[in-house]
Amino acid sequence: MNRGSQAVLDLVGTLVRLGLAAVWLISGSIKVSDPGQTYLAVKAYDLLPDGLVHPVATGLPLLELALALFLLLGLGTRIAAAVSAVVLVLLIAAVAQSWARGLTIDCGCFGGGGQVAAGQTQYPQEIARDVGFLILAGWLTVRARTRFALDGWLRSGRVDTVAEESELERT
Repeated sequence: MNRGSQAVLDLVGTLVRLGLAAVWLISGSIKVSDPGQTYLAVKAYDLLPDGLVHPVATGLPLLELALALFLLLGLGTRIAAAVSAVVLVLLIAAVAQSWARGLTIDCGCFGGGGQVAAGQTQYPQEIARDVGFLILAGWLTVRARTRFALDGWLRSGRVDTVAEESELERT
């Protein structure tokens, strides 16, 4: 791969990383700022025993904020992206099961959440949006190299040198 293509992929990766970080930062911040509503949103899915609703409602926004921080810093990018993918798959599954069971809830993904009128559900849009975020997480899981990331700084160029040596061997 030539340096120009590598630079474009690094830039795309950086935008993907910062975009996914923004998603988690916004989502987590909204949920942390209104823990009562977050509790209602988690409870509305009717998936968890009552004893787990509060820990999940408390832990999910903290996890989202931690993922945002790691992605913003570009620290452990591949791991943060893989954890993001797992969380997104779980969220997609939760929304899909709500839809399949005929529940009338707002997902609470970006605040709000809980019971809504039958005509106010937006399951297809919520799932499509989260699949889009899942694609971003997948990109970073496969290709975690981005610009302005602590990962690169911590590697001190060793990965770049190995990649360049491999490229030279092929030519």
